[in-house]
Amino acid sequence: MTTRLAVLYGGQSGEHDVSCRSAASILAHVDRARYRVTEVLIDADGGWHVDGRATALPAALRVLRAQDVVFPALHGPYGEDGTVASLLEWLGVPYVGNGVFASAAGMDKGVTKRLLAAEGLRVSPGVTLRPGEDLSPDDRRRLDLPVFVKPARAGSSLGVVKVDDWSGIPAALEQARQVDPKVLVEQGARGREIDVAVLQHPDGRVQAGPPLEIRVTGAGFFDYDAKYDGGAIFQIPAALDATTTEVLQDRAIRAFHALDCRGLLRVDFFLPAEGSPEPIVNEVNTFPGFTAASQFPQIWQKAGLGFVDLIDILIDGALADEDRGRYGGLPRQARAVDLV
Repeated sequence: MTTRLAVLYGGQSGEHDVSCRSAASILAHVDRARYRVTEVLIDADGGWHVDGRATALPAALRVLRAQDVVFPALHGPYGEDGTVASLLEWLGVPYVGNGVFASAAGMDKGVTKRLLAAEGLRVSPGVTLRPGEDLSPDDRRRLDLPVFVKPARAGSSLGVVKVDDWSGIPAALEQARQVDPKVLVEQGARGREIDVAVLQHPDGRVQAGPPLEIRVTGAGFFDYDAKYDGGAIFQIPAALDATTTEVLQDRAIRAFHALDCRGLLRVDFFLPAEGSPEPIVNEVNTFPGFTAASQFPQIWQKAGLGFVDLIDILIDGALADEDRGRYGGLPRQARAVDLV
C-alpha cells in the first residue's frame, strides 16, 4: 500500500525561490512506487495550489489533513519558523522535521544563542536590537570589529551585512531591518567555517554526519550569492583530526537536544585557528537547504546515505512518531474517509 505524501513548499518569505528548489529536488528523488505524492504550493502572494491548480484554503487544508504524512519543504518566516508546524499539529497530520518550539526558537538567532549558551555551548558575543533600538556605546566597547548585522528571523544570509567600521552600523541596520525589524549584531568569529548535519533515525537514534568545510571563493563571507551562485566550495569531510571531528559532532548533537529538535538539524560552526579549541556555534538551520547541491544532502551522501534513502528516513521518522502517539487527531484511515 502506497503512503499518501504531500510535499508543501513555496511560502511568502524571501526564501520562496529557495524553497521551490528544495521541493524540486525532493520531488525528483522521492520513490513514486512507495508514495502517492501530492504537491501543495503556497505562492509568494499567499495563494494555495494543489497539484498545479489554484485551490481555496479550506480545500487545501482538507487535502493536507487527508495525507499520511506531510513533508514541509519551507524556508524562512511563515514556514520554517513554526507557523506551518503549528498548522499541521492542529490538523493532526504527521509531518517531517522539527516541531513548533524548535522551529520557532531556531528561527530567531538571538533566542537560539541564549538557549545554546545555557546548554554550555560556545557562541559569539552579540546584542539583539528591537525596532527603534540602536547599538549603545557600551555594546561597541564590548564587541570587537568586524561585526555582522543580521535579521534575527531570516535565513539564506538575507540582509546580512559585514561591518568593519562603526560608521557603517546605521546603513547596515537599515538594510537588515528591511528583512526583519528585530536585528542581531554579532561579533565576527574568526576561524574555519564548518557545518555538521544531524539526522534522527526512525528508532530515535540521533547521528551526526561528517563535518563539511566551506571555502568561499568570491565573497568575503558565505552570503546569499556564495550559497546559491557557486561562490563556495564544500570539502567533505573537512580536513580535521579525529578528536576535533568528535567534538564538533558532539556539540551538534547537544544543540539538537538543547532546541528539542526532531528529525534533522544543520549546525554551523566557526573553528578558531587560535586560542580555545572549543568550536563556536554560529547558527542553526531547522530545515536546511534540500537541493542535491545543498550541504545537508551532500554530507549524508558522503556518509553513504543517498538522497532517496535520506527522504525515506525522514518520512519513516514522522510516521514512527505518530505510532508512538506523537500526534493527536484521527487515525490515518479515519482522516482519509472523513475528508477525501
